[in-house]
Amino acid sequence: MPEPTTEDDEAKTRKLIAENIRRVEEMLRFLPLPAGTVDDLRAKIGLLRTILLEQRAPAFALVGRRGAGKSSTVNAIFGAKVAEVGHVRARTGRGKWFDHTTERGALSILDTRGIQEGSKPADEDDAPDAVASILAELKRKSPDVVVFLIKSTETDSAIDADLAALERIYAEVERYHRFRPPLVAIATHCDVLEPKATRLHRADLEPREDVEEKLAHVSEVEHHLESKIKDRPKLAPHLVWVRGVSTYMSFREDGTLRSDERWRVDELVGALFKQLPDAGRGTFVRIARVRGLQDELASNLSRATAAICAGIAALPIPVGDIVPITTLQITLVAAIAWLSGRPLDKKAASEFLGAMGANVGAGFLFREGARALIKFVFPGAGSMVSGAVAFAGTLSIGSAARAYFLRDATIEEAKRVFADEKAATEEDPQKTGE
Repeated sequence: MPEPTTEDDEAKTRKLIAENIRRVEEMLRFLPLPAGTVDDLRAKIGLLRTILLEQRAPAFALVGRRGAGKSSTVNAIFGAKVAEVGHVRARTGRGKWFDHTTERGALSILDTRGIQEGSKPADEDDAPDAVASILAELKRKSPDVVVFLIKSTETDSAIDADLAALERIYAEVERYHRFRPPLVAIATHCDVLEPKATRLHRADLEPREDVEEKLAHVSEVEHHLESKIKDRPKLAPHLVWVRGVSTYMSFREDGTLRSDERWRVDELVGALFKQLPDAGRGTFVRIARVRGLQDELASNLSRATAAICAGIAALPIPVGDIVPITTLQITLVAAIAWLSGRPLDKKAASEFLGAMGANVGAGFLFREGARALIKFVFPGAGSMVSGAVAFAGTLSIGSAARAYFLRDATIEEAKRVFADEKAATEEDPQKTGE
């Protein structure tokens, strides 16, 4: 087993990745490809650079009145107790950006004083009202996404005042940052809707008619919330998603989980993921650990890397592409391992490729050398053949890494995935490793 990766090791890996990307960008100048194709490859290289080297904490502004479930939503996304929940008095004080952090990464959350709060927060500030406190922080940094929260039992209770405050927030973000972020609206505490005892998070164990009745109430809440927002021309264009959810989790004093009644949180995470810029997506999927999103992003990286490797393989330079293609494939494995929650570690990625055996390890350099020889003997046809081989091999490596790091496959199972995927992709280049 490899030794634990340190921060210095990760920094070295990032430096190597940056150097590899720089070298590949330089090689693009020599590719015998149409300008549009080269531009597409540059965009794919940009995706690799952004996700691996320019990632940052996603920034969310959670807006809602006291008790709407802002802190509970943060905990639900992390699947751990990272934000304190206020059960009695208003918990959150001065509107402030907080970085909620675990070993997998951080979320930057604008923790706000509750709109229409009935008491001063435990941490009082000097702002005249809750919205003024929020605006002071929004001037400092713009959120990637605004999340509006309201209790499912309060969507018809003074919601107009909440939405007026939300309009004010949007106007100020645009004034400060020339940007209107997407709006996600969630009705929380759906678990308390009637029939209250019916558990949506364990619907398979509940009477069907009771589940259907509760879901009908959820649907009614969602429709009402969506209608109220769409009735406001300043908010309607930015609304991208409305759902009822349950974010309830209970923790013991030592932070261990006592009860988990989350419902539709994976859907919420998926909606937020789709609205994030690429720089925030990698960190977000590491934190939320939603396998479908991890797999989606890993698949996108695999296709991008495969296309870049195929382009490099088209260079009429014998043997010269072996090192950049190999390093890109190692980078791809390291990236997929990182998305799973592991450290960014070039050494571990190299060991994974070696552990795959002859198909990827000992036979890997032989295959690359054979491709280069084909190009040398048959320059025209060789470029097409070697490009297809590089594409199929890289895509197959990505599939094997996804199986091993994201789906907990064994090395032997990953080897079978590699072999099957490579054969299928070489037979049909339109296949994308799905």
